[in-house]
Amino acid sequence: MSASVLSLYRRITRWPAGHWLFSRLICLKAPYFTTIAPRFVMLQPGRCEVRIRDRRRVHNHIGTVHAIALCNLAELSAGMMAEATVPADMRWIPKGMNVEYLKKAVGTMHGTATPEAAAPASGASQEWPVKVEVVDDAGETVFRARVLMWLSPRKRS
Repeated sequence: MSASVLSLYRRITRWPAGHWLFSRLICLKAPYFTTIAPRFVMLQPGRCEVRIRDRRRVHNHIGTVHAIALCNLAELSAGMMAEATVPADMRWIPKGMNVEYLKKAVGTMHGTATPEAAAPASGASQEWPVKVEVVDDAGETVFRARVLMWLSPRKRS
């Protein structure tokens, strides 16, 4: 599926409103992420950038972007980067996530996921750490996450 998602992204984002359409398609596949209304900015092997707008539905009681909305942004961007990067005969699932809330998250959030190590080769199951940095409109880092992905061979049908 790796190549197909990346191929779909490359095809669709050439169209007007293509980034919006791709984002909607991903949310159809994984409906929980509609809670943050993500917009994919870039997807390529080794990098995924996703933006969430500042809207009331992602706010907490003090009017800033909720901690869990930031975690959702981190999980989505790390997962899609993994999807575009790992070999097609491997699958991935988040195994754990460590997060740091560095300052109040106000405004549009822009998350960037990149691997901490080179893309793994096909073969044995293994852990693969992915770092995610989320910045605000001013470019200041408000949140960091380390998502530990578990990679394993896809089952043959």
